[in-house]
Amino acid sequence: MSVHSASLSGVLLLLSLWTVPTPTSGHPQQRPCRLTQRSALCNNSNLTSIPAGLPGSTEELQLNANLIKTLQDGCLRYPSLTTLTLACNHLEKVESNVFHHTKLLMNLNFANNNLYVSYQETGNALKTLPKLRFLDLSENMLDEVTAAIVLQNLTTLEYLNLSGNLLRRIDESSFGDLHLLKELDLQRNLLFEIDNAFESTPKLQRLNLALNYLPCLTDFHMTQLVVLNASHNFLEWFISREDVNDKFQIETLDLSDNKLLFFPFLPNTSRLRNLYLSYNSVSFYERLEDNVTFPATVDFYNLRRNTTNVTAKLWDDNLHGDISSLETLDLQGNQLRYFPSGFIQKMPSLSRLRLCTNCLESLNLTLEQFSGSLYELDVSNNRLKEIVADDATLGTLGKLAYLNLSLNDLGCLSSGLLLALPSLRSVDLSYNDLSVCLPEEVEASTDSGMDWKTTRSLRQLYLKGCNLGMIPPTAFSDLPLTHLDLSDNPRLSGQRSIRSLSSTLQHLGLGNTHIGDFDFSDFHHLESLNISRNSLRRLPASVLNLELKLLDLRDNELTTIPSAQANTLATKLHTVFLTGNPFNCCQTEWFRTFETTKTIRVVGQSDMECTDLFQTRSILHSRLFVCQDEKGESIFWYIVLFASICVSLVGILVIVYLTLKPKVIHTSIKKKCFKPTSY
Repeated sequence: MSVHSASLSGVLLLLSLWTVPTPTSGHPQQRPCRLTQRSALCNNSNLTSIPAGLPGSTEELQLNANLIKTLQDGCLRYPSLTTLTLACNHLEKVESNVFHHTKLLMNLNFANNNLYVSYQETGNALKTLPKLRFLDLSENMLDEVTAAIVLQNLTTLEYLNLSGNLLRRIDESSFGDLHLLKELDLQRNLLFEIDNAFESTPKLQRLNLALNYLPCLTDFHMTQLVVLNASHNFLEWFISREDVNDKFQIETLDLSDNKLLFFPFLPNTSRLRNLYLSYNSVSFYERLEDNVTFPATVDFYNLRRNTTNVTAKLWDDNLHGDISSLETLDLQGNQLRYFPSGFIQKMPSLSRLRLCTNCLESLNLTLEQFSGSLYELDVSNNRLKEIVADDATLGTLGKLAYLNLSLNDLGCLSSGLLLALPSLRSVDLSYNDLSVCLPEEVEASTDSGMDWKTTRSLRQLYLKGCNLGMIPPTAFSDLPLTHLDLSDNPRLSGQRSIRSLSSTLQHLGLGNTHIGDFDFSDFHHLESLNISRNSLRRLPASVLNLELKLLDLRDNELTTIPSAQANTLATKLHTVFLTGNPFNCCQTEWFRTFETTKTIRVVGQSDMECTDLFQTRSILHSRLFVCQDEKGESIFWYIVLFASICVSLVGILVIVYLTLKPKVIHTSIKKKCFKPTSY
């Protein structure tokens, strides 16, 4: 009885650990598949066919990154299978009856294969799947003709990925049977024309057309669409159909990285929440109306010479459609010089406005009437010389938390602008030549750039490259900053004001400030410290007492880091920057300490150099260094001394030899100098 029990236990143990064997004559059996519940994971196993003998209850079969070239009829005998992935194989042919035993299959991934070879037979096979919902045919070198044949009669499909193929133009026949399709990915094709391609997909909600060659999107009337990504094309126009009475369901429209000259002509009624227009050439032209004449009618043609006629007064800035529900507007990297009257006011729900890298010269917060829900405002890298605001306007911006005014021409910024914003958490004023604009009670001779005392919500302050000099000791008093960056202010003087933040500061930037012997001992919460470009010859001892995670020491004058300091830093740091220092190759024990510590990352090791007795070389080539010994005596001098002794010995031997045999030199001279002449 005990023998039978042991045998039964052994069989059950083998079944619980069962994997699919691939027998090879003369070799031990391999185990290419791993079973997890009802899934068989057979990825990266060099399989050339579907493994046989899997449990009949298998619901998911993963065969990615194998060598399968053909799916033969009868190779899939798993009636419970719902998910099959064969991405990154060499699949060329799917035989017509291969899915005869897998009628429950819902998810099928054929990405990155060669299905263009036998596309007709593959299409016939797919037609036998009555419950197919998800199909990935990306990167199979399918063009519009082969793709249309493969997709025929797939009436149950809801998700289709055709990205990375060779589709050039699509029309009403391309997706004619996909009546239930909800999501379609066509990015990274060669599309340059779309001609009524989505008339048969009334349930389509998400459409990705990114990274193609589309020149325009006109007559947009897909009212059911929720997300449209048409970024990274060559779009010069986006025009919605005006005669559509139904409300458009579009919530996200991405037209970034195109060639738009005008703000898109959006639907008259929509639910648009996110509009991305970055890196186009969008501008407003209403102010040019008196000087420039534009055509009033624009005709669009497709390859069939069908004409779409659009009549528009192109300089009329009121043609932007319904933007009342807009929450995010990204216009960075365009050519904006101004906003049309009432433009900002039409977006009462706007929370994020990104206007960096444009041509704005002034920002009138009072005139524009920004939304009270504004949370983020980025106007960096413009030509701003002034910001106009009154108390009533600032009172409405009670939710503004992130303000970026860096890289402008601001010379004076009133502290009242920032003090009136109760929720402000982050301000970036970097690379403005800020002068002193303090309230009357603060001495005008101080050079702090701001009085921050009542800005209690502020946590992050960036003042890089603002030409700051003396900062008063009380400039940051009682301010709970966690981030402060004062880098690129070489005249900076204000150590007492910085020390007043020691109890809260977590990230401090003092690069290129000539800080000298700054004492960091009190900064117990500091996690990130930038003291690059400060001509430091040694690491400040006070840094060793900090619990830093990141330390930037680039472009100083460090020749080494003492072993004791390196050992201390290695136990704390996660990331360290050290490039641009004149390290001594013969004192690199610190580098080996950092290199062997697995928890620390030395950024840019390949660019780090050091100098030995002969030349400057990469610090990674430690075996090639010519260094001094441990007592400080150079090996080089040993070599010189040894060579001198050898030369001396050779000279002595020659002299002794010639002394003992003087006739040798006499004979040699006679042979060379006393030769007989012809006369």
